[in-house]
Formats: sequence, structure tokens, C-alpha cells
Amino acid sequence: MDASAPSALFLRIEASFLRQGLMQHLGARLLRVEPGLCEVALPYSDRVTQQQGSFHGGAMGALADIAGGYAALTVTAEDSEVTTVEYKINFLAGFKDGELRALGRVVKAGKRIVVTAAEVTHLSADGKESACALMQQTLVPVPKRY
Repeated sequence: MDASAPSALFLRIEASFLRQGLMQHLGARLLRVEPGLCEVALPYSDRVTQQQGSFHGGAMGALADIAGGYAALTVTAEDSEVTTVEYKINFLAGFKDGELRALGRVVKAGKRIVVTAAEVTHLSADGKESACALMQQTLVPVPKRY
């Protein structure tokens, strides 16, 4: 297998990610997928801002939700999807320009629920990384219907 070719796990998560209308609308990108881990990016644009020009909290929350959700999906059966039951997010700072990165990790994978955490960081044009938000999430596996 070509070392640069995406893994089967990445392709499985990407297939679901590309069905996410909201992520496509916002311009999010799937960056990395490993067992129990998922990283996504969201570039700054007028689609993701609040009235003062910073990234909107809803966009930050959606990005964290997606990263945690896909981290959870990496540890569920291939004929499953996951859905969020709840999440709690702390916003640490607001940013303009650059890009947000959300790194979701599985904290505990059970048969009925999966608990994840996601860290959202801001990456400025000059490469500086800054903490943006922290999220904890509970998900449940559900049947895949497509």
C-alpha cells in the first residue's frame, strides 16, 4: 500500500464527513483520523463570523462537535454512525482571521455511550497557536442509514 494513501479508517470517516451539509457550507476540512482521534479545520470566512467579525461561538461549537463525533465514530462498528446526546463547551478566547483547528479524542468508549473531549485552537497566519475552546461530549452509536 502507498504510504501516502489515506487509510481505510480515514476514508470511512471522510465518506461521512462529506455528507455533512453544514461542514461543507462552512468550508471545514478533515485533516487527520486515527483510532480514537479526529482533527478538523475551519478557515476564517464571512460564513463563520459573529457581528463583531470574530469566529462565531456556534461555528466553534459545531467544529468541536464534529471533531469529537468523528473521533467517536472511529471506535464504533462500521455499520454504525454516532449522534451527539449532549456537549458542554467553554469558550476561552475569540479570534479573527486565520483558522480554527479542533482535535477530538475519545475519553471512554462504552457499548452504549462514547465520551469525547475536543480542544479548539486558533492558528494565525504567522503560525501562532492559541487556545480557543474546550468541549466535553457524550455520543451514542446509531444505525447507519445510508
